[in-house]
Amino acid sequence: MNILLTGSSRGIGAAAYELLRSAGHGVVGHSTRGGGDLVAGDLTDPQAPRRIWDEAVARLGRIDALVNNAGIYEGIADDSSDVDWQAAWQRTLTVNLTSAADLCRLAVQHFRANGGGRIVNVASRAAFRGDSPQHWHYAASKAGMIGMTKSIARGYAADNILAFAVAPGFTVSEMTEEYLSDRGGAAILADIPLGRVTTTDEVAEAIRWLATEAPAASTGSVIDLNGASFVR
Repeated sequence: MNILLTGSSRGIGAAAYELLRSAGHGVVGHSTRGGGDLVAGDLTDPQAPRRIWDEAVARLGRIDALVNNAGIYEGIADDSSDVDWQAAWQRTLTVNLTSAADLCRLAVQHFRANGGGRIVNVASRAAFRGDSPQHWHYAASKAGMIGMTKSIARGYAADNILAFAVAPGFTVSEMTEEYLSDRGGAAILADIPLGRVTTTDEVAEAIRWLATEAPAASTGSVIDLNGASFVR
């Protein structure tokens, strides 16, 4: 299969990129600055999703699956200035949700013209249980991603376009390492019945399965990877 995977330079994205390639799939990865084989694209730029998509199509010829993994996790205090608060919300929603929506729309158009395809959106446990007082916008962006995924699944299943999401809890990655350290790892682990945080390899395997093997009847589903720290 030919797969476009955003946010491939670190964490979950890097693990998924290596796993999909090792399984023999054609993968175009992405990062903000590019480098190596990765397509460059700053997702705060409204024009970036189309440039990333067009470059992936140019490289692969056809795309069979889109994985929206790129995202940011940046806190903003609730007593910040109006300007800073609104800027933080706009930046997080643009990167985490709007750019993913833009890529999903391009994928749906492409898939409808080519007999179908799959979308995997990387959301978060925060979509269901919320997040810290500094991360309202992050939780909102991931909840929006879940709603978008289900809308795509319901709207395009008849076109053989399948949509899934994964919702990890804390993972050991560059994006969460500082937060885990600041909040105290022991307290976080105490809230996880499994006794450890999720690994990036575990999330990567779920992404691989959904993007390549999951049965069509499971379209619209969300896989939780949080060690039972939140059970829906």
